[in-house]
Amino acid sequence: MNLIYQAWDKNAFEAWLIAAAIALAVLIALAIAKVVAVRVWSSIARRTAFRLSEILAQAARSTKLWLLVPVALFAGASALELPAKLEAIVDKLAVVALMLQAAVWVNRFTLEWLAKQVEVRRETDAESVTVLSLLGFIGRVAVWALMLLLVLDHLGFDITALVTGLGIGGIAIALALQNILGDLFASLSIALDKPFVVGDFVVSDGWRGNIERVGVKTTHIRSLDGEQIVISNAELLKLRIHNYKRMFERRILFTFGVIYQTPADKLERIPGIVREIIEAQPKTRFDRAHFQKYGDFSLDFEVVYFVLDPAYGVYMDTQQQINFELFRRFAGEGIDFAYPTRTLFVTNVAPAPA
Repeated sequence: MNLIYQAWDKNAFEAWLIAAAIALAVLIALAIAKVVAVRVWSSIARRTAFRLSEILAQAARSTKLWLLVPVALFAGASALELPAKLEAIVDKLAVVALMLQAAVWVNRFTLEWLAKQVEVRRETDAESVTVLSLLGFIGRVAVWALMLLLVLDHLGFDITALVTGLGIGGIAIALALQNILGDLFASLSIALDKPFVVGDFVVSDGWRGNIERVGVKTTHIRSLDGEQIVISNAELLKLRIHNYKRMFERRILFTFGVIYQTPADKLERIPGIVREIIEAQPKTRFDRAHFQKYGDFSLDFEVVYFVLDPAYGVYMDTQQQINFELFRRFAGEGIDFAYPTRTLFVTNVAPAPA
């Protein structure tokens, strides 16, 4: 109170009136600036598809006039002769108020941006909504924590010991919760890098199935046998995962053999017959068909083609139809498939003389 009395004694009444007028004018100007900013950004948002303008409008709407009062008082104080300590207090209050208002703007901007992202991704990538919310929460906590440290530092507090204590405490907490934090960061990695999403068919060592849910700590997989496999996110990312959902086409290699008694001219026609059969199938691309080798009991052929649809059922239907057609065409051509056989050669041996 002594500082206020000293300020009152040092300044004439007219100076106080001028200071009050300046402070009021600045506060009114800031209020008008808030209204104008909200209307301008809202108008841009209505007229265009620029989503950021709507977010900026919401951020401007979050402006707190009571936080700007110290700024107005700082402007009014410029018309007064104040004691050094009181002037320093007014300066610090104005800076702190601006810092807090900046934190409010960043907080609202983050909330609105996350809301838009959730709205966009809810239908296409529902699992990332939870992770986005978590990221938003972490980001907002970080903003307010940083702002608190800046405010304390500006007010003259020694934050070195505080930061050191928080660092040691954070290390202790991280060591105690390292498994949980490992799964948490693994879930963030899955959400950002997207090695797989819900609905993908994946295969790894010892299991195969469809991704049902990607949570903060675990991922749920529905195996082909029907049971649910629950595996931690950190452990899952250590595995080598084959994602068949992202396979654009499927390369197929199969072999068959015909008997050694097959005439040479029919043997030469087999690659052409196979090519005709494969090219007649929908969603296929023929690659090659070759007489590969002389087997133990068959003349072996190797065939490679591509199924242009990655679905496993499409591949099996196609292969089945190719097998049917091969059977029919070979029967019509008089070509016999080979199967394991053994030929015994018996010779007459004259009995040894007595």
